[in-house]
Amino acid sequence: MECAKCDKKLCANGKNCCKEISEKIMKEYKKDENLKIATVSSYIEGTYYMKKNRLEEIIEFCKLMEYKKIGIAFCIGLENEAKILDKILSNYFKTYSICCKVCGIDKDKLNLTKINPNNKESMCNPIGQAEILNKKETDLNIIVGLCIGHDILFQKYSRAPTTTFLVKDRVLAHNPVGALYSKYYLKKMLKNFKE
Repeated sequence: MECAKCDKKLCANGKNCCKEISEKIMKEYKKDENLKIATVSSYIEGTYYMKKNRLEEIIEFCKLMEYKKIGIAFCIGLENEAKILDKILSNYFKTYSICCKVCGIDKDKLNLTKINPNNKESMCNPIGQAEILNKKETDLNIIVGLCIGHDILFQKYSRAPTTTFLVKDRVLAHNPVGALYSKYYLKKMLKNFKE
C-alpha cells in the first residue's frame, strides 16, 4: 500500500483496495469494545465536525464511552500544560497524572545519553508511568508531550486505550506538522532526504 502517493483516494467513495483482509478487519470491528469505540468516534466526527477542538472531543468521547478514570502521562517540560489539562478534565472525571521522571531513576544505571554529561539526570520512565496508571485501572490514558520513543514504550505497556493530546516538538513550539507547512523546514527536510 502506498496511500500517501495515491491521488484518487477512491476508498473514500467505497473502493476496496484491501479485499484480502476486509473480512478479518470486520470481525475485529464487531468485537464489543472496538465497535463501541468506532461508533462513538464516528458520532463525534459526524456531529461535531469543525465545531469542537481536540480537548472538547476527548471530553465528549470519554463521556460517551462512560469512562470514569483518566490517566495523564506527561513530560516534565510540559508540566504547566498537564496541570491545566488535569484541572479541566477533573471537572468531569477522576484523573491521575504521572510525570515522566517518576521513580527518579538515574540515567547512568542504563548508560543512557544525558543532555548535559556533567550533571546527574533522571531518565524518563514511560514504563513506570504506564504501570502506575495500570494499577489505578484507568479507562483511558492521555499522552502529553512524551518524547519520541517514550510515547511508544508508554503505549506498549499501557493496558488502557491511549490517545495523544500534545506532541512534543521543542523546535517548532510543539507543532510538529509545522515542518510540513513551513517552506524553510520543508526545503530542509527534502534536501536532507535526497542526500
